[in-house]
Amino acid sequence: MKKSLLGIIALPVIALTLAGCSSSASKDKTVNVGVLQIVQHGSLDAARKGFESELTKEIKDKQPKWQVAFNYQNAQGDQANLNTMSRQIVQKKPDLILAIATPSAQTVAKQTKTTPILTTAVTDLKSAGLVKSTEKPGTNVSGTMDLGPVDKQLKLLKSLTKNNKPIGVMYNSSEENSGLQVNMAKQYAKKNNLKLKVISVNSSNDVQSALSVLSNKISGLYLPTDNLMASSMKIIGKVAGEKKLPVVTGSIEMAQDGGTATYGINYRDLGKQTAKMAAKVILDKKNPKDMPVEKSKTLRLYVNNERAKKLGIDPAKIQEP
Repeated sequence: MKKSLLGIIALPVIALTLAGCSSSASKDKTVNVGVLQIVQHGSLDAARKGFESELTKEIKDKQPKWQVAFNYQNAQGDQANLNTMSRQIVQKKPDLILAIATPSAQTVAKQTKTTPILTTAVTDLKSAGLVKSTEKPGTNVSGTMDLGPVDKQLKLLKSLTKNNKPIGVMYNSSEENSGLQVNMAKQYAKKNNLKLKVISVNSSNDVQSALSVLSNKISGLYLPTDNLMASSMKIIGKVAGEKKLPVVTGSIEMAQDGGTATYGINYRDLGKQTAKMAAKVILDKKNPKDMPVEKSKTLRLYVNNERAKKLGIDPAKIQEP
């Protein structure tokens, strides 16, 4: 008799407990994500849009009643803005921060050692001081890298040139990620007996004049993934077109904005890849310190057909390096 009574009492309790769990799992919630971007240009915008759309999809698929709010801040290339914006983002205590490009990641990582930070469009997180190792970050930072195949991009450019003049390389020496890629280009050139003419600029105001001087001494132009170069692609495309120079870029978006071709990263896909990592942090409580840094899973040949034809190059004959 006592056993039966206990059973009668226990069943409603279990039912209430299960109902409580179910209610908690589907409860309305807003996930707050801070987004810090160093500057506005095609590649970084594509990475951000890919991240936002994919993260929203990932969360809605598993938690239909949850909302995702993005606090987007763009520093417009100004370090003072970066400092202010990173403080403001951290003070709002978001569930996660997305840092787009190396300066954004370095700045916001100084503001918090606890809030999860994921990066995208960062070339090398370890050399930037953001992680202890790419396999096991050991900090509150992880994410995706945008280091492209510099050797294959130079090989592609060489196949498009029509004389034996050196290959031109233009970059912003103030950007650590660009310096890393230029060093890789120099190593490839040394091993393959390829002559390079390297020039650096630190301002968009100097891009046109520097390229005008360089263009008469080179057979083609290589641009690494570099925020200043990406922001200046319209100018670079105009000058290179006038000088009949093929331009191979570090990213597909840069080639779309004024280059001739690339074998490289699609930043929208890279942003989506970062979003899948973010979903694991938010939904599965993964910690960035244990999440290996990821390289882009997709590289592909992109040809700007219009630009290629203006140079007298048949787009169909441009092959993957």
